[in-house]
Amino acid sequence: MAKALAILLHGVGSDGADLAVLGQHWAEVLPDVAFAAPDAPFPFEHAMGFQWFSLTGITPENRPARVRAARDAFDQTLQALMAQHGMAGAWEKVILVGFSQGSIMALDALAAGRYPLAGVVAFSGRLAFDGALTPRPYASALLIHGKADDVIPFSESESAEQRLRAAGVNVAAYYEAATGHTISAQGAMQAAAYIAQCLQD
Repeated sequence: MAKALAILLHGVGSDGADLAVLGQHWAEVLPDVAFAAPDAPFPFEHAMGFQWFSLTGITPENRPARVRAARDAFDQTLQALMAQHGMAGAWEKVILVGFSQGSIMALDALAAGRYPLAGVVAFSGRLAFDGALTPRPYASALLIHGKADDVIPFSESESAEQRLRAAGVNVAAYYEAATGHTISAQGAMQAAAYIAQCLQD
């Protein structure tokens, strides 16, 4: 029986299989962790793949409302996976690992304090949250972002780092000089080490 469940949350227009490879890669070094990589609940409007929320007509001003509207479907997706893995309600054993739009959803759950998560890894993300942050006590997050990202600027993770720290979240952040909008091998190693640390705390 696994001690924890890492839920891998893909970016817009992608699917769970895209990040499932990461779980397979980590399985050797994290033998006590089960991995799940769901498809987001909504079809991507502009091509194949899926999305957590629509980008059509999105602006910095309306993005937080889009994220809020996506919460119910997001939470239902997580709860179904937890039940499948025999961890229904055991949020303290769940680590969310997001990339891009998946990171936005993961950081939203952390910032809102909806669940006492074991940890959150956000690759190439942003904190699209326009209210006061209300994280759970002892919340932690690892932010990893490439400085060469031309899709979501790394300044979004810098902003998230500052806001989460100010709200009492234990944040570690790594900014990779030459990395674009992707997960680097080094970033994947940092994330695996963080997940292992979450299980020891």
